[in-house]
Amino acid sequence: MSQTVAFFPGLLCDEALFAAQVRACEAAGYETYVADFSAAHHESFEAMALDILADLPDRFSLVGLSMGGYAALKVIELAGKRVERLALLDTSARADTPEISARRRGLLELSAKGDFKGVTPRLLPLYIHQSRLQDAELTHAVTAMAEGLGPDVFRRQQTAILHREDQRDMLAGFQPPVLVICGRQDQVTPLYLSEEMAELAPSGELLVIEECGHLSTMERPEEVTRALLRWLAE
Repeated sequence: MSQTVAFFPGLLCDEALFAAQVRACEAAGYETYVADFSAAHHESFEAMALDILADLPDRFSLVGLSMGGYAALKVIELAGKRVERLALLDTSARADTPEISARRRGLLELSAKGDFKGVTPRLLPLYIHQSRLQDAELTHAVTAMAEGLGPDVFRRQQTAILHREDQRDMLAGFQPPVLVICGRQDQVTPLYLSEEMAELAPSGELLVIEECGHLSTMERPEEVTRALLRWLAE
């Protein structure tokens, strides 16, 4: 049976986040699975993780970006022996600071008042590198994911993020290979957070993608895909 690679998308992201990587993995003979974190009861990472674990085989490799990394770390906590290797992309093992939590609550309040805008042109510079802001195909794909998932999913996912725990100690006890990838100019989860995770993991490795923001799989798909295929084959 071929190896399964599970992909966990970020906040207001869907399978489009990993389109290039899924195609390449399938071409290389891997089975792929992209998690759906939009269910009505997905207001905690435990709920997300338990659903996904029920769908996955006994052993699998796991790739999570941003919020998907938070969910991946919850899977490690609940069923770490099932995970052959872990890739953490543009994410963090820390819980939110009080300042970030306050910002999330403010966004939730705006959304509750009917002011949900998904990822607008004003917010795009936070998510992608400035050199890609005029890339209509990329910017449309990013905004389309958020608009497609909508305010209810946004509320549930932000609620889960607000209540997540610090996972640094847990990551420090995870022995299998851990590949950490981060865009050099990631403003959402800055590079120092990835450096920390790579140092914490006993078998950690860090790859920095140059001229890249938070959504590395879409901004620099060739570099990320090449790194993941190498990591899977090792």
